[in-house]
Amino acid sequence: MKQRIALMVNQYEIHDSDASGNPGSLIAFAQQKRMALKEQVTLYTDSTKQAVVAGFKARQVIDLGATYDITDGAGTPIGTFRKDFAKSLLQSTYHFEQPGLGTITGQERSLPIALLRRFLVSWLPYHFDFVRNGQVAFSVNRKFSLRDKYLITINDPELDRRAVIAMAVALDALQAR
Repeated sequence: MKQRIALMVNQYEIHDSDASGNPGSLIAFAQQKRMALKEQVTLYTDSTKQAVVAGFKARQVIDLGATYDITDGAGTPIGTFRKDFAKSLLQSTYHFEQPGLGTITGQERSLPIALLRRFLVSWLPYHFDFVRNGQVAFSVNRKFSLRDKYLITINDPELDRRAVIAMAVALDALQAR
């Protein structure tokens, strides 16, 4: 996943990749809704924005621990996520849910890097591991780059790829808030 440079709006291109992490074909294009009262991001099949793949939207207008609903292209719920505000003061923590799988908790992998990012060097890359039943279900690794680039790895075959991609986009779009 890489963030595109655009004025006034966050846009992302999500590509599949080979075993080495080299980008392949475009699988989704995401755009944050401009000037929305509730945070909202839509994932499309491509940059023409003709077909919706998925999206997420905040339930509340402004809330530090807001819950976000993830829906598919038809508007059917496929998951939720929320930031754990208290735990995130030191190490960003999110709770991701997909129907039938329970809560999967994602946290910045490194506490020392998390602390450095908060207090000294805000541009350091961050990495999240989302754990289910003691195993990393998926991870989101920010690459060191001038533009935001991430490698998303899905280890759990039960996860809905659209919901994981929505969560990865949210990590970038919402992380600075």
